[in-house]
Amino acid sequence: MIRNSFLSLLGLILASTANADWALNMPKGVTDLSLETYSLHMMVFWWCVAIGVVVFGVMIVSLFKHRKSSGVEPANFSHSTTAEVIWTAIPIVILVLMAIPTAETMVKMEDSRNPDLSIVVTAYQWKWHYKYQDESVEFFSSLARSSVNARRKQSGVDPYSVDNYLLDVDNPVVVPRGAKVRLLFTSNDVIHSWWVIDLAVKKDAIPGIVNEAWFRANETGTYRGQCAELCGKDHGYMPIVVEVVEPEAYEAWVESHDAEL
Repeated sequence: MIRNSFLSLLGLILASTANADWALNMPKGVTDLSLETYSLHMMVFWWCVAIGVVVFGVMIVSLFKHRKSSGVEPANFSHSTTAEVIWTAIPIVILVLMAIPTAETMVKMEDSRNPDLSIVVTAYQWKWHYKYQDESVEFFSSLARSSVNARRKQSGVDPYSVDNYLLDVDNPVVVPRGAKVRLLFTSNDVIHSWWVIDLAVKKDAIPGIVNEAWFRANETGTYRGQCAELCGKDHGYMPIVVEVVEPEAYEAWVESHDAEL
């Protein structure tokens, strides 16, 4: 019975790992900042692992070596100044080692100067509006019709049959590879949050306030995100899609939009 249970559990694990959307760790992303963020994440993770191993290792060894059954007599001191200095100094050193690279990356994240392209992102309940400041391009981006049909109660459409269910839009954002893209966020109604993890961008869109973020994608492809701030009943139905294309394809896309005006 135990063997069968183990095999069943192993089968579930293998089936899960076959799912491309299933992952245990954050992605490395496609920008320099996303790679730095991933490196910081892994650095802090391994520091936590090391601290856990040392702390729990000392606890386990102490409990075993100083157990009552082995005849060990309890110590009669109330405190140790040396121990207190050590366990205060070591965490301070560790925090400083973490803080320095973290501060450097955070400064880079806020440096949106000299962009190649600026886009004003305005959040609505429940869609996004994008306006390219340097081009005559602006449009709304809403949940794709295939997902809209599938999400309806008793629609008869199996959501699992819909590609990128709840993660696709009718009008994606298009940007050129290698360009520094500045995003200016605001909202028309309530607080929203523009989040695309592969681009290492997560910024609130707040009514009456303009927030800034930026990214430079190093690889072409389609990158998906979602609103990450509870903004109302259709909060889960305002995805984000960013298509990174070659500069020539971007110019052709802009020209096609100009031709439609």
